[in-house]
Amino acid sequence: MALQIYNSITGQKEDFTPIKPPFVGMYVCGPTVYNHVHLGNARTFISFDLVYRYLQYLGYKVRYVRNITDVGHLENDADEGEDKISKRARLESLEPMEIVQQYTVGFHNIMAKFNTLPPSIEPSATGHIVEQIQMIQAILKNGWAYEVNGSVYFDVKKYIDAGHSYGKLSGRNVDELYSGTRALDGQQEKRNPLDFALWKKALPQHIMRWPSPWSEGFPGWHLECSVMSTKYLGECFDIHGGGMDLKFPHHECEMAQCEAAHGSESVRFWMHANMLTLNGKRMSKSTGNTLLPQEIFSGENDILSKAFTPMVLRFFMLQAHYRSTLDISDDALLAAEKGFDRLKSTLTDLPNIATAKTSTLSVDEWKTKIEGALNDDFNSPMAIAHLFDLSKEINRMKTGEVTITPEDLKFLQSFLKTITEDVLGLQFSSAENDQSGALDGALQVLIELRNQARADKNWGMSDQIRDQLAAKGIMLKDGKDGTTYTISA
Repeated sequence: MALQIYNSITGQKEDFTPIKPPFVGMYVCGPTVYNHVHLGNARTFISFDLVYRYLQYLGYKVRYVRNITDVGHLENDADEGEDKISKRARLESLEPMEIVQQYTVGFHNIMAKFNTLPPSIEPSATGHIVEQIQMIQAILKNGWAYEVNGSVYFDVKKYIDAGHSYGKLSGRNVDELYSGTRALDGQQEKRNPLDFALWKKALPQHIMRWPSPWSEGFPGWHLECSVMSTKYLGECFDIHGGGMDLKFPHHECEMAQCEAAHGSESVRFWMHANMLTLNGKRMSKSTGNTLLPQEIFSGENDILSKAFTPMVLRFFMLQAHYRSTLDISDDALLAAEKGFDRLKSTLTDLPNIATAKTSTLSVDEWKTKIEGALNDDFNSPMAIAHLFDLSKEINRMKTGEVTITPEDLKFLQSFLKTITEDVLGLQFSSAENDQSGALDGALQVLIELRNQARADKNWGMSDQIRDQLAAKGIMLKDGKDGTTYTISA
């Protein structure tokens, strides 16, 4: 089965053939580095890490570009308001580039914990101001933008009236888009409410600004990705990815800009990863229904019963298809942890399996099944389901119900190592996982000793275990389902 990818622009799966095989160009919208990376972002980057890894597994030479947005992303994704990075810098009394550095380093650290591969190129918006000015000049020259009071806006109405489709990626109806925007008042510079900024003249209080032919200002958020993607991947490239929330307006505007500048659409396959929910509800800082990756790793939260390792969280995310909504809950993570440990146990046992003269296990059949799942739009949950089914067969080898030759066993070991580690990106023997497992085991022993003390009504011993652990930053929680713990950093 050839690789098929769900293309957001057509709404269906299509056979994937690169523009210039064996080379593949892939661009993924990276983080705006004004805060800690949140779980929704992490899921998106883990999803595209799988895509990157599997394309390489298939033999493609992939140039993976993922940007850093360090200017121009205004509050509420609008064309008015304060720059998110400048606002954070003002609140923390720091230079904007200090904020950028701090949260870029934090982003890289979290992604390393998740074992995501670094992109081939990681350009920043501030490093490509010249190229952004050049693209604006091309769009103006081609008649698809206008300048007013030092700002430049894309003329969406003119673009639509000329027969171009605006809204086809997101499935938005243009008439509804117009009716859904507020009426223009006398203060606004835009000709139409759907027009979006390519360049904004900086207000006196705006810190981040650059000279341009129109004013001292800064580029529009949408423009940055159009420039960086086409600079490193060409005017037409294979895959553009990002979160589902970026379909509109960000990716819709990217499409329009590239067509306006270059005369043709720039992307063949648009891919979008879906959102995360927490305990069945949308994550929101205002309601407190939110978790950061580090809070899960450390156990410092009031939502989960214990800490979970980055690999368990990665495994949990891969157990859902990247296009489906995924809900995080304590039960779901506990189940993922058991599944991860079960898979680890199977792979650990595999080298010790006794071999036979003949195989009753068809390794080629299992290889075809697992690759078939991944060829079906990177269906990681189905691939993992096949791995669990295969682990049952491996367990049957221990009793002699299923046999395997030395050659097939060697092949199976190599294949499973490649799929689990190189493609799924799972680490079963990292120091962090081993230490976490050992710590969990030690704490479970102490919890059992405390439970026994309580059963014997030895309250002094029970309290001593609880208090001494608390002094070390380990808090025990007694609940109806038993005792759990959290660890303070």
